[in-house]
Amino acid sequence: MSLGQHLIELRKRLFISAIAIVVGAGLGWWLTDAFIWEAIQDPVTRVAEAQGNDAAVIFPTISSAFDLRLQVAFTLGLVLSSPVWLYQIFAFLVPGLNKKERRFTLAFFASAIPLFFAGCAAGWFVLPNIVKLMMSFVPDGAESLLTAKEYYDFVLKLVVAIGIAFVVPVFIVLLNFAGVISAAAIIKSWRVAILVIVLFTAIATPSADVVSMFMLAIPMIALYFLAWFIAHLHDRRVARRNLLEFGEPV
Repeated sequence: MSLGQHLIELRKRLFISAIAIVVGAGLGWWLTDAFIWEAIQDPVTRVAEAQGNDAAVIFPTISSAFDLRLQVAFTLGLVLSSPVWLYQIFAFLVPGLNKKERRFTLAFFASAIPLFFAGCAAGWFVLPNIVKLMMSFVPDGAESLLTAKEYYDFVLKLVVAIGIAFVVPVFIVLLNFAGVISAAAIIKSWRVAILVIVLFTAIATPSADVVSMFMLAIPMIALYFLAWFIAHLHDRRVARRNLLEFGEPV
């Protein structure tokens, strides 16, 4: 494909993804009023009751409730439409694969979806622990007033960002199958990868919550090495095929 054809293809994929996100946001608008906002506030309520402190999520301006509902709806649209926009990403990268390797695209797509939701679930799983830790610093008898937008931004960063991070190893494998990166290059950068993962989880979680940081970092590191192992098996298969066809491993 020429550069112009790639740009047309990219525009098409982005348009389909945008439509899916908008539709998902419409559903998210309804879900927010149904139970999502109550679920987001639940960790704060439960921790406050357990610690005997007063806590509330407040809306400081007249438009903050509406703005926040739009943000929640868009985030839910991003999550609910993830099968569509993840497929569009894979479909855009498929031309870099030969006919035999294109059949693996379905496997990549099938693994990316559960990994994304698993990452979101992991972020949601550690959220109560983080809320409990941070609210434990509130003095006895004091009231904790959490600004709704800041609190939701915190939840968003934790849940969605971890979900996206869980999908990154799938794209590493896809780039390997497309011939962009080798398994040797992946394992050579393992120290840098671990450092980046630890820094990412440290940013996504409070610095004082070391347990939650490692609860997120360990599966992400395991996924990185699993991506390297799959890429290693693929490179060995390609090397054997080239040896049989051309008399040389590469």
